[in-house]
Amino acid sequence: MKVDVSMKEKQITPPASIAQGISNEKAGMLYGLLGVCSFSLTLPATKVALTALTPMTAGLGRALVAAILAAIVLLIRRVPTPTWKETRQLLLVAGGVVIGFPYFSAWAMQRVPATHGAIIIALLPLATAGAAAFFSGERPARMYWLSSGVACLAILVYAASSGFGALQWADLSLLAAVISAAIGYAVGGQLARTMGGWQVISWSLVFSFPFLVIPIAGPLLSQLQNASLTAWIGFSYVSVISQFLGFFAWYHGLAIGGVARVGQTQYLQPFLTIFASYFLLAESVTLGAVLACVIVVASVAKGRTASVRQKA
Repeated sequence: MKVDVSMKEKQITPPASIAQGISNEKAGMLYGLLGVCSFSLTLPATKVALTALTPMTAGLGRALVAAILAAIVLLIRRVPTPTWKETRQLLLVAGGVVIGFPYFSAWAMQRVPATHGAIIIALLPLATAGAAAFFSGERPARMYWLSSGVACLAILVYAASSGFGALQWADLSLLAAVISAAIGYAVGGQLARTMGGWQVISWSLVFSFPFLVIPIAGPLLSQLQNASLTAWIGFSYVSVISQFLGFFAWYHGLAIGGVARVGQTQYLQPFLTIFASYFLLAESVTLGAVLACVIVVASVAKGRTASVRQKA
């Protein structure tokens, strides 16, 4: 099936070693899986960075590093400045994936294990579908809301059985992170159809830079001076991979393989996060965590495919 990709998106072409000789759908799945693998290490890497940084500097400081890289790429490619309409949408994307999700997730990772965060972050595909329906003027079917309820109930039961007793502030912060990312993904996904996905994240980072550099740059440099090597590695990962390059692979996969098909790879993210937390952070993986993750992902998969209808 031929996929329509904008001319701006074609400015960056996939390496021949990956895309040559296979179909667009398969290549898209590979890029989508690469993006998911990049994002799945975000929570463990954030916890490592938090050994030396505060949630504010860890969550928002990574955007400063990624913004510098984004500006370099945009200058090299000589990309024209977005229109005012595109800029307004880019600011909304920036609020979601550059500021909202990084800060809220970092704040939560200082208080709960990464495996715990992975269960709640599993709601992201379902939340993204809901946000996309909202911004496109559509109403999700009853199955969407039923699936959302089952997923939320599974999270409540897991929180109660894992020693937390009930949802706490860290869980609410993770939910805020999910909502932030969902809005950023929904608006950015629509904008990527005309701008190209890599430009969406690049311009979002560049537009965020002036608002973050003054309050964040000083504390970030001060805290990094006394940071350990592992903290440097964790912060470098979330800055370069999670906040920047991971979006290149993810959006490119959606463009050449189709959103519906490639988007299914996101269901693997919570499981990859749990196992990464086990191997990298030595966090315990309980049967309850795996079971809750299975229920949430299954509910998300069912709800994400629910039909929607246009508003009257």
